Amino acid sequence: MTRGWQLTRGDDGVDARLLDDVGDPGAGDVTVDVTWSGINYKDALAFTGNPGVMRIDPLVPGIDLVGRVSASDDERWSIGDRVLLNGDGAGETHHGGLAERARVSGGALVAVPDSVDDRQAAGIGTAGFTAMLAVLSLEDHHAELDSVVVTGASGGVGSFAIALLARAGATVIASSGRPEHAEQLRRLGAAEVIDRGELDREGRPLDTQTYSAAIDSVGGRTLATVLSRTQQGGTVAACGLAGGTELPTTVMPFILRGVTLAGINSVHCPTPLRERAWQRLARDLDPDVIDDIVTEVTLDGARSAADDLLAGRVRGRIAVDVRGASR
Repeated sequence: MTRGWQLTRGDDGVDARLLDDVGDPGAGDVTVDVTWSGINYKDALAFTGNPGVMRIDPLVPGIDLVGRVSASDDERWSIGDRVLLNGDGAGETHHGGLAERARVSGGALVAVPDSVDDRQAAGIGTAGFTAMLAVLSLEDHHAELDSVVVTGASGGVGSFAIALLARAGATVIASSGRPEHAEQLRRLGAAEVIDRGELDREGRPLDTQTYSAAIDSVGGRTLATVLSRTQQGGTVAACGLAGGTELPTTVMPFILRGVTLAGINSVHCPTPLRERAWQRLARDLDPDVIDDIVTEVTLDGARSAADDLLAGRVRGRIAVDVRGASR
């Protein structure tokens, strides 16, 4: 018996049910007894039946999972190992983490760092993992960190990006449409908080050189404006599309200022980079920072949390205690 959420398409849309048994956990070479998962933007879209996320029917959602190996055909993993998974098609093309058991590819698993407990690992989740990949990209491109703008700052990726950049010594400008979150963003390490409307506007192909680098989780006009304001030789790490998939810009920031637009893909990420990112997350994230960003719900509350996320009522991250409601 595997308790969890199951999404099924019907004539009237998606039917989301918390079942006592979701059945076969699906293909994979490692079985994980899941302890914690999370609610990401993709998970919230899955609960609506979004075809871009819900690629199989029925589907157990949840692009993140943390737990212990209970069976393995992969020589890298043994029974009892603490492991985590971010992306790799979980909760999209195969069943994910919002159930008590998952069957996944051992090649995408990462050992949970000894200094991180299961709740913290789930709290960091894809959002923190993506933020760390973006920070690593800025570092690998030798970006100056004297004025780094973070868009979508009140969300999970933005919140972790601020904390990680501040730890790296960056001066962070946080862009957010939630003025009530300004104090919390400064507590995470933002030196300045600006309204998102300053960037979400029709802009010029080249504007005043303002930012040495950027982490953008919004896309659309916001990303175009950020590119136009990035300084000579700067790098912009793009990892989101909440503001749209179109990019209304020109080649001018790239050929006249040498700006680099670096795409961040946390779903299809090679194992060495996954391990590198999690080693840095374990080193650089203070547990108090994780607690400040993460809200905890039980498996029973996952659907409501997904609705709240889509309605813009969530700050930071939502971690799901998969077994808490059934203990």
